[in-house]
Amino acid sequence: MSALENNESVNPGSLHPGLSELESRILEFERSWWRFAGAKESAIKELFDLSAPRYYQILNDLIDRQEALEASPMLVKRLRRLREARTNARTTR
Repeated sequence: MSALENNESVNPGSLHPGLSELESRILEFERSWWRFAGAKESAIKELFDLSAPRYYQILNDLIDRQEALEASPMLVKRLRRLREARTNARTTR
C-alpha cells in the first residue's frame, strides 16, 4: 500500500482512533523528531518514504482535523501555533 493510500484509509490498529497508521506515525514523529540524527527531511524520507513537501501537506491537513486534536491536543495546538507564526511572519515581510 502506498503512503497516500495508507493516509486515506483508517486503520483499526492505529495508535489513535479515527487516524490512519501513517497519520498516527506522523504525530508520533512530530512529537520526537529531534531525537533522530541528521536533518529532519532525511528522517522523513527514511521513515515515511515521502518527499518533504508531501509530508508537510499531510501534516498540515492532519493538524486541522478534530481526530488529531483529540489524539494529541498539546502537540496539535503547538503545531498550529507554529504554522500560524510562520504564516504571520510571511505576511508581514
